[in-house]
Amino acid sequence: MINIDAGDVVVVHCREPREKVWGVLLRLDQIGVGVRGMDLGSVEDWLSQEAKDKERLLGPSTFFIPMHRVHRIDLDESTGAVVSIADRYRSACGQSVDVGLGVNEADRSQ
Repeated sequence: MINIDAGDVVVVHCREPREKVWGVLLRLDQIGVGVRGMDLGSVEDWLSQEAKDKERLLGPSTFFIPMHRVHRIDLDESTGAVVSIADRYRSACGQSVDVGLGVNEADRSQ
């Protein structure tokens, strides 16, 4: 059995409407999912912005997704030649993705 807990970096696949949200999991229960992050389609632009220390045009948001919309939750983890987004952020920016997303311990217990 896979444990996905608050503090893990995840991709939440949603339905109706279909979207994917990437970020740090703040909450997971029968009511829904709380994530501090962004739409998966914006991540590459955000990574580029953060790595080059450009003007902040993109930034993270805090999402609540009701459980009836959640199709699947994947861990953002490196596997073989594929490097996770969180690891790419750490390599490019020299800090934890928690810092870039503005997540602290208090946020994880919401």
